[in-house]
Amino acid sequence: MRAWQDVAIPSVPGRGTRPVIVDSPTKSMRVVGPSTGTARLYACGITPYDATHLGHAFTYVAVDLLNRAWRDAGLVVDFVENVTDVDDPLLERAQDTGVDWRALADSQVELFRHDMEALRVLPPRAYRGVVESLDLVVARIQDLAAAGVAYQVDDPDHLDWYFSVEAAPGFLDGRDVDDDLRQFADHGGDPDRLGKRHRLDPLLWRAERPGEPAWDSPLGRGRPGWHIECAAIAVDALGPAFDVQAGGIDLAFPHHPMCAAQAQVLTSEPFAAAYMHTAMVALDGEKMSKSRGNLVFVHRLLDDGADPMAVRLALLAHHYREDWEYTPDVLAQAQARLETWRAAVARPGLPAAPVVDAVRTALADDLDSPAALAVVDAWAAQPGNDAGAGQAIADAVDALLGVAL
Repeated sequence: MRAWQDVAIPSVPGRGTRPVIVDSPTKSMRVVGPSTGTARLYACGITPYDATHLGHAFTYVAVDLLNRAWRDAGLVVDFVENVTDVDDPLLERAQDTGVDWRALADSQVELFRHDMEALRVLPPRAYRGVVESLDLVVARIQDLAAAGVAYQVDDPDHLDWYFSVEAAPGFLDGRDVDDDLRQFADHGGDPDRLGKRHRLDPLLWRAERPGEPAWDSPLGRGRPGWHIECAAIAVDALGPAFDVQAGGIDLAFPHHPMCAAQAQVLTSEPFAAAYMHTAMVALDGEKMSKSRGNLVFVHRLLDDGADPMAVRLALLAHHYREDWEYTPDVLAQAQARLETWRAAVARPGLPAAPVVDAVRTALADDLDSPAALAVVDAWAAQPGNDAGAGQAIADAVDALLGVAL
């Protein structure tokens, strides 16, 4: 699958450091990425039935900050992202709207590309859809079956395949199973399915149902489950034990742990070294959710005349682990900040090097974008006499924060 247009990154004198982020499962701070060479990053992508709301954009701009910080530290970044282009919510939306599910997915993926380009998010090296990866996913399910951790339910009508969490080393250790079951049900799981060995066992392969897309395979005719898709694509594209797995906080359970459990069985190595989860964006007092329909879409803001760099600044004004609520004032404040910065870089200013260093320091500290923005705000508020400072600051803001001035 084609990603989106690449973004040119200006050269900035000096070099940043590898960032420290909070690893979500352990809640501990850790330096992420190798000291030299290639940093490997996987981001869980969209299910393309409604793209791209501000919650999505908040996640992918945060991932982009990590990508940029690594590059500024002298690392090569191997970034992979998936698209869940066949899944229940997509099929339900297609049926409700009378649109072919393939056409709906294609249109929303294209809209997502447009939004990512507008927000100047660096594209992944590999952008993989599930449908184009079916052979890979099927092969990995067969590997799990050969390892004794995949089984078919005893249901002659629907011989679905499941992953046995009890057979996954350490998966259930220390877990609050009651809370897990609640989250599992809230995020597409089927804890009450008859015939499963454990109520938390996730679906690997869904046998064909009338009216649903299905593909022939050695597992029977059907389509894949959610977690095995990312496990298969990430390990194939990046190898095991890659540096960071990223996504929204709603993926912290069950998606990421179940991906990790399946991948660890397949490779005998950890799935990812660290997990980065972004917080929720609210509207009218409730988190933005497709199920609730309380969404603010990036493309609609742009169609209404919003500057895409103001939209990006509105997102960067909040720490990636901080829940926040969108209001029109948030965008208005971002637009005012953008105008102030653009006016500042057009005139002589204070020397740039200390400002760039301070922005780098903020980003190295758990990608603290609000602190980085405050550094530039302070610079913009104090006119000086360094004729070259404006362009140097503009280049740094572009390279490190992704905001074109």
